[in-house]
Amino acid sequence: MPPTIRKLTGRIGAVVDGVDLAGPADPSTVAALRHALDEHKAIVFTDVTLDNAGQERVAAWFGDLTTAHPNVPAADGTTNVLAVDSETSKANEWHTDVTFVLNPPQLTTLRSVVTTPYGGETLVANAAAAYRDLPEPLRALADTLRVVHTNQYDYARPAAATPERREYDRAFVSTPHETEHPLVRVHPLTGERGLFIGGFAKRIVGLPNGDSADLLRVFQSYVTRPENILRWSWAPRQLLIFDNRITQHYGVDNYDDHPRRLNRVTVAGDVPVGVDGRRSEQLVGDASHYSRVLEVAA
Repeated sequence: MPPTIRKLTGRIGAVVDGVDLAGPADPSTVAALRHALDEHKAIVFTDVTLDNAGQERVAAWFGDLTTAHPNVPAADGTTNVLAVDSETSKANEWHTDVTFVLNPPQLTTLRSVVTTPYGGETLVANAAAAYRDLPEPLRALADTLRVVHTNQYDYARPAAATPERREYDRAFVSTPHETEHPLVRVHPLTGERGLFIGGFAKRIVGLPNGDSADLLRVFQSYVTRPENILRWSWAPRQLLIFDNRITQHYGVDNYDDHPRRLNRVTVAGDVPVGVDGRRSEQLVGDASHYSRVLEVAA
């Protein structure tokens, strides 16, 4: 039986039923899941029984895995698992994962390990819908622009930040990475155009800093329109997979001091390509230890 797909919103997100994630990969099932990701951008599995190894195995259905992160150590006893843990970090900023390297992950998987009694949702935004929402003059401008992404930015932690969070921040920026990407990325499988920006986007190439910041704010405001967003409330034993090439996401810090942990495994991606066919260019850093480059994402 093929998987059952149930839409969550008009523009993004679906729940998938009828897939045995504990079993071996079935080519027809994987193809159906890939199609669901192409259409819905984010898919959710509930009532799953997976440990770290199981999450790595399911993520590998879609391609080679990256290591946990270019700079941040993997979760204990793993190579590919990053702990998204409230003890060390709270990613309460819109971003696309690891866009400061040449080939950011194509897919991100998040598995609930410790959930909160309230709050702690993950928001996922459809960057293709955002592009389509742009007025034609803004779309035409966006198609021509390039943006520098970097992991070197000011976290502005409060003075009371824990030593664990300060150590996480130190590790995150310990090796500088900087890449120039197209502002509009063409999806390699669907051909859709999406706004490829987010929290690591530092400046638009060729513009003064003030103009660059103003324009990035305008483009970002289209990504985060409410109608483009899936707001997923976590419960135990859930797995969320989203297409990192054409979405942004945000972990909402609205759960007080309750512990929260998601384990993240990402799938290696291709080098982004703009509307003009020009590929991204690495400016600073070497992330080959993190992810091999796929010529064509599968």
